[in-house]
Amino acid sequence: MWDDGTIIAVHKPRGPSSNQIVVRIKKLSGIARVGHAGTLDPLASGVLVVGIGRSATKQLWDKKFESKEYRAEIFFGETSTTDDLAGEKTVRSVNKIPTRAEVESALEKFVGTIEQRPPLFSALKISGQPAYKLARRGKIVELKSRSVTIESITLLAYEWPRAHVHVVCKSGVYIRSLVRDTGDALGVGAYMSDLVRTRVGPYSLEDAQLL
Repeated sequence: MWDDGTIIAVHKPRGPSSNQIVVRIKKLSGIARVGHAGTLDPLASGVLVVGIGRSATKQLWDKKFESKEYRAEIFFGETSTTDDLAGEKTVRSVNKIPTRAEVESALEKFVGTIEQRPPLFSALKISGQPAYKLARRGKIVELKSRSVTIESITLLAYEWPRAHVHVVCKSGVYIRSLVRDTGDALGVGAYMSDLVRTRVGPYSLEDAQLL
């Protein structure tokens, strides 16, 4: 099993939260100090880098873990209160279905250092409370846009109403927000229907361990 000071890549399945994975590893390792290098939403799967022990958790802030890659599925023509599959959906009236070239053009606008508004249902804290808890209670949540960096976006496949994209970015990027904003840019609305994180720093999906 793992020792104090170990950093591992876990293949998180859809369903459990990142914190639930951390709690599981605490029990398996018998070590109380366990952390991760970036949250994956419950509905997302893929690479979750976990540090076991004090020295390992300190390393999780290293810049080598800032670069990340994702494969995401976009569902056009509807919006979601959570910007993903879990939220309440609203069908948008679409007069013209975007072409592949138009989708690619919309995605290209988000490459570089941009201002991005996080999803209302996120773990970002407002007055000490996660935004998603406030949103669930019907509280008005205002999250300010922040500067993030997206290095590249590749459209892998597109057949209305779904598209599959590959994203390379730095820490802090919300793929849900990227999908939402792409739908808005095209005037058709969109939400993220699937997400797999394929790499965090030097750790790829092939390196990840199943619990």
